[in-house]
Amino acid sequence: MTHSSFAHDIASGSPVRLQAVAAQGQPEVTPALEELYRGFENELLVPLWTEIGDLMPAHPRSRAAAHLWRWERLRELAARAGGLVPVGRGGERRAIALANPALGGRPFATPTLWAAVQYLMPGEDAPEHRHTQHAFRFVVEGSGVWTVVGGDPVPMNRGDFLPQAGWNWHAHHNATREPMAWIDGLDIPFQYVTEAQFFEFGRDEITDAERITPERSRSERLWAHPGLRPLSAAPSTPGSPLLSYKWEYTDAALRDQLLLEREGYGGTVEPGHAAVRYANPHDGCDVLPTIRAEFHRIARGAETAPVRETGSSVYQVFDGSGVVSVGERSFTVSRGDLFVVPSWEAFSARSEAGAGDSDSGALDLFRFSDAPVFEALGLNRTQKDA
Repeated sequence: MTHSSFAHDIASGSPVRLQAVAAQGQPEVTPALEELYRGFENELLVPLWTEIGDLMPAHPRSRAAAHLWRWERLRELAARAGGLVPVGRGGERRAIALANPALGGRPFATPTLWAAVQYLMPGEDAPEHRHTQHAFRFVVEGSGVWTVVGGDPVPMNRGDFLPQAGWNWHAHHNATREPMAWIDGLDIPFQYVTEAQFFEFGRDEITDAERITPERSRSERLWAHPGLRPLSAAPSTPGSPLLSYKWEYTDAALRDQLLLEREGYGGTVEPGHAAVRYANPHDGCDVLPTIRAEFHRIARGAETAPVRETGSSVYQVFDGSGVVSVGERSFTVSRGDLFVVPSWEAFSARSEAGAGDSDSGALDLFRFSDAPVFEALGLNRTQKDA
């Protein structure tokens, strides 16, 4: 096939390089064709017939690779960073991003999703800032940190999911004598490639009134009553106005689905597989415009059917153990481990969890994906493999 390269060529002054090669479906290689290609290079033009295999493949071929990060190792390195790296202006956050091995060293878990471990030492504050990137925090262990969003202190505890739409002021403070780690998810790579991102520094310190440690945030007191929407308020920005989805409610919903299945009434997405999606209580849509968040519970011994989807996902094992398969690869996983599912790679999971390694006796998986973007553009597609 004829080939073009976009690596800058100093000699010609053009980043476009074309080579005529004799191949089926390609024009005959002649001096006239060579001269035509030099003209294309000079005018920064690339003919489709040299690129169609890369630009229009038969199915998605993700640049990302399936990969697993072990929580034990991540937390160890984050703790070491806690003793060496300060939190403050300049670095802003002690956040350590997952770098997909197939994305050239960029701090991106997938081409559209960022995932990082954030670590806050006892008594520390992470200063206030805001950005257009949509974000969330998910807590796999620990408690004692409050995130302050728009002046509203929101507690963070194991199993809690805390979404935060873009361009909201936010800071964190650790009110305990113990360090705490959690995962951050953002759409940084998506906004980076679309050149849509903005960032702004806020105050260096939050006020004493914001440093309180309530059990429930103001957003929860207003929006966290199941099935009830306040008539007094409407969100002024995209994304969920509820800033914390408590673990106790997530756990109860998943437990009830499996109980209903055992009683013969259905309620699960497939045998032994309970699942919920975190939803905006205002309109029932995704909690963030560019990120979908879900929680899956797979009963011991159950195995999910292989599914392919356009768009990518990041999973964290909240509890339990099992084996996950992503395309050609399989990983044994346990509490805290994170892994990536690239676009159109078949994914399935088998639970090997029990009472000894899981509070629920099942394999519990937190998942976030870029599905809202693909749905908004009409590019979403799902396929269950046999």
